[in-house]
Amino acid sequence: MAAPSGPVAASTDAERAMFDFVDAYDRAYETAALEHGLSVAQACVLGRLTRQIGMRELADELNCDASNITQIISRLEARDLVHRRPHPGDGRSRQIVRTSDGAALYAAFEESFEFARSATANLSAREQAQLATLLRKALNGTREPNS
Repeated sequence: MAAPSGPVAASTDAERAMFDFVDAYDRAYETAALEHGLSVAQACVLGRLTRQIGMRELADELNCDASNITQIISRLEARDLVHRRPHPGDGRSRQIVRTSDGAALYAAFEESFEFARSATANLSAREQAQLATLLRKALNGTREPNS
């Protein structure tokens, strides 16, 4: 089920702008994934596989149920985009790693997903730095030095 396409309740202009940005980002991400024959979930999982990782750890990172990860990994494995390997310290568990085909496909996906690059290209270097600071502050609820 997709996220709502507009604010759930009355909000500030900043909240509406954030929602519009996230909505546009999500649509662009989905379009790029589909161009490469991936679902959004598959693209997301491939992107997280920058190192060998266990199924449980991957599920925790993505904040989803392990059974969902198992299904996604099975589909990616059927396309030879990932492999399951025995965990070196625990023979009962498996770790996931991208294959060379999976790495190549994800690199092509990343190159075609231009939304963030295009959006930030509309900003000066100073505005980009300011935006990064403000987004981190909003996400962390912490103040940057000298702010």
